[in-house]
Order: sequence, then structure tokens, then C-alpha cells
Amino acid sequence: MTGRYVHRKGEYTLLDVLEEVKRNPELDKAGAILMFIGIVRGESLNGRRVRRLEIEAYEEGAEKVLAGIIEDLKKREGIVDVQIHHLVGEFEVGEDLVYVSVAGGHRDQVFPVLREAVERYKKEAPFFKKEYVVDEKGGESGYWVGENPS
Repeated sequence: MTGRYVHRKGEYTLLDVLEEVKRNPELDKAGAILMFIGIVRGESLNGRRVRRLEIEAYEEGAEKVLAGIIEDLKKREGIVDVQIHHLVGEFEVGEDLVYVSVAGGHRDQVFPVLREAVERYKKEAPFFKKEYVVDEKGGESGYWVGENPS
């Protein structure tokens, strides 16, 4: 296990997550591994065209929060492994931002845990997103946004 959950863009990949899950000594109890890959969407919540994103984190806090979520969810019945790895840096549309995986005995056990892992990291972990959108004149403007806009 890496012991780290916040990574600079390019230093951790989907393959790294899968290899980490497969190294779990209890994987023989699993019958399913689910993966969620969060990517940069090309449209903002208000319909503007997104050109790129910048993701920052309060890394010490994010590491602690993600570790807590992982440990909590691993206690669920039938769950063998949970991984949440978030990337920080500058990203183009379509690039990976976050990897979440859950391995467990049966699919009916892992699907709800995967959803909860995604919802919790988005609400609880201190990540900050700057969205760069195309303005009316074709130029670029950027602004910091919250994960839960009202």
C-alpha cells in the first residue's frame, strides 16, 4: 500500500491502483472489483465550455480525510479493499483526476460502497478546483469553484 492518496499529475495511474488492489493478501475473498475514474468534464455546471482545470489540495488534511474514509469503508461487510487516489496539478478535458476502487465479496456489497466513497471524498476532502472556461470572445477566464455549488 502506498500510504499516500494525493499525487501529482503523472505520478500515479489507474494501473497503479489496480496493482495495489491485486497485492492485497485478502483478495481471494473478493468476487468483484469496481473502479470509478473521475475525469475533467468539458462543460461547467452552468453550461460554459471548460478548457482546463487546476486542482490543489490541503495535502496533509486531504491525506488524513481520505485515509479515514478508506478505513471506515473497509469495515463494511464483505469489503476487502478500498482505494481513493486524487491527482493534483493542471489538467486538460478528458484527463483523469481521481481513482476510486472497491473490492469485495459480491457486487451487491461493493456498488453502494463505491458510491459512498465517491460522495464522501467530494464532500469531506479539502480539494480546490480552478476552472478555466472559454468566454464570449473566445478568450479564457478562470475562477475557483466549490465541489457543492448551490
